[in-house]
Amino acid sequence: MSVTHSRDAVRTGGRGARMTDKQRRAVVAGAVGNTVEWVDWAVYSAFAPIFSTQFFPKGDKTADLLATLAVFAVGFVMRPIGAAVLGAFADRRGRKAGMTLTISMMAAAALIVAVCPPYGAVGIVAPAVLLIARLVQGFSAGGEFGTSSAFLIESASPGRRAFIGSWQQVSVGAGTLIASLMGTLLTSTLNDGALSAWGWRAAFAVGGLLGLVGLWLRTAVEETDAFTELAENRGDDARPTPLRDMVSRHPRAALRVIGITIAGTLLYYVWVSYMPGYAHAAEGVPLSRAFLANTIAIVVFLVMLPFGGMLSDRFGRKPTMTAFAAGFLVLSWPLFQLVGNGFWPLLVVELVGMFFLVGYSANCAVVMAEQFPAEVRTTGIGLPYALAVALFGGTAPYVTTWMATHGHREKVWVYTAVAAAIGVVVYLTMPETKGKEIE
Repeated sequence: MSVTHSRDAVRTGGRGARMTDKQRRAVVAGAVGNTVEWVDWAVYSAFAPIFSTQFFPKGDKTADLLATLAVFAVGFVMRPIGAAVLGAFADRRGRKAGMTLTISMMAAAALIVAVCPPYGAVGIVAPAVLLIARLVQGFSAGGEFGTSSAFLIESASPGRRAFIGSWQQVSVGAGTLIASLMGTLLTSTLNDGALSAWGWRAAFAVGGLLGLVGLWLRTAVEETDAFTELAENRGDDARPTPLRDMVSRHPRAALRVIGITIAGTLLYYVWVSYMPGYAHAAEGVPLSRAFLANTIAIVVFLVMLPFGGMLSDRFGRKPTMTAFAAGFLVLSWPLFQLVGNGFWPLLVVELVGMFFLVGYSANCAVVMAEQFPAEVRTTGIGLPYALAVALFGGTAPYVTTWMATHGHREKVWVYTAVAAAIGVVVYLTMPETKGKEIE
C-alpha cells in the first residue's frame, strides 16, 4: 500500500467508514451551493414568458419571448468556455477557490437582472445587461459541474465516492424544482400586473440572495486534502497548465468522459426537460397533466439518486451504468407507445425512465472524477462534459421536435435507443473504477 493511500485511509476512516464531520460539511457546501447555483440558472427559463416584454421594444410578445429565449441559449455557448477557464483555475488555485468564484458570479448576475431597469427607461442598455448577465451565468455554470464534482469526490472516503457524488445531481434537480416552485407560488398569488412589474424581479432577487448563503457555506469549508497535497508537492514556483496537460496527457480519459455523457445527457434532457412538451405537442396530453407527471417523477428521481450511489459503491460503476443504458435500449419503443395514452400511462413512462436514469446520474460525477489525477481533475471533468452536453443534450429537444413535426413521430424512440446503444458500448468497455486509488 502506498504512503498516499495509507494517509487517505487514515483521513477518511477507511473504505466503509461512516461520514466524518469534515465530509458532511463538504457535502453541504458542495450540494447546497450547487442547488442555489441552479436556482439562479433555472429562474431565467421559468420566468422568461413574464419578463420578456421588459427587456425589448414594445411589440409582438412572441418576438419578445423568442429574443429572451435566444439570450437563454447563448448562455449554453459559454458553458464549455467556463468549464475550460474555471476548471483550469480550480486545478491551479483549489476547489474551494473555484466554487466560491462560480457561485459569486452566478449570484451577482441574478441580482443585476433583478434590478435592471426596463427597456422603456434605458433603451438598448436593458437587453445588453440581460445578455451580459446570462453570459456570466453560462460561464459560471460551465465551471460549476467540474469544480463541485471534484470537490465532492475528493472529500469522500474511498468506499462512498458514488454516494457522495450523487448529491451533485440531487442538488441540480433540487435547484430546478425550487425555481419551479417559486414560479408556481408567484403566479398563483400575484395578478398579471404585479408579476410583470415586480414579481419576476423578486424571483431573481431571491435566487441571488440564496447565492450569498451558498457563498458563505463555501468560504467556511476546508480545501480538499487531495488538492492541498498537490499544491505542497508542486511548490510555489510551479506553473501548472491543466488544460494543456489534460489534452496532451489524458486524451483517452477526456474522450471517455464525452462517451459517458452522450447517452446520459441526451436521455436526461428528453425525459427530465422535454417529455412534458413532447407529450403535449406530439401526443395531445394536456400540458398541466404532463407537467404534473413530470414533477412527480423528478421528485421520485431525486429521492432515488443517493440509493443509486450506494448501489454503485457496492456493485461498481460499469454494471449500474450499463443497466441504465440497456434499460433504455430495450424499453424505448414500448415507452414511447404509452406516452399519448393519458396521465397514468405518461406517469409510468416518466417513472420508468427516471428509474433507469438513476444509473447514469448517480454515477456521472464519480466516474468522471475517477478518470483523472488531481492536477487536471476539474478541467478533465468539466470541459469534455460541457462539450458533450452542448452537442448532444442541448440539441435533443430540437431533434425530437423536428422528428415529431416532420412525420417521423413514430421513430423518436429510435433516436433515444441509438443513444442508449452507444452508452452500452461505452460502459461495457470502460475500465471499472470502483475502489480505484485516486490522488
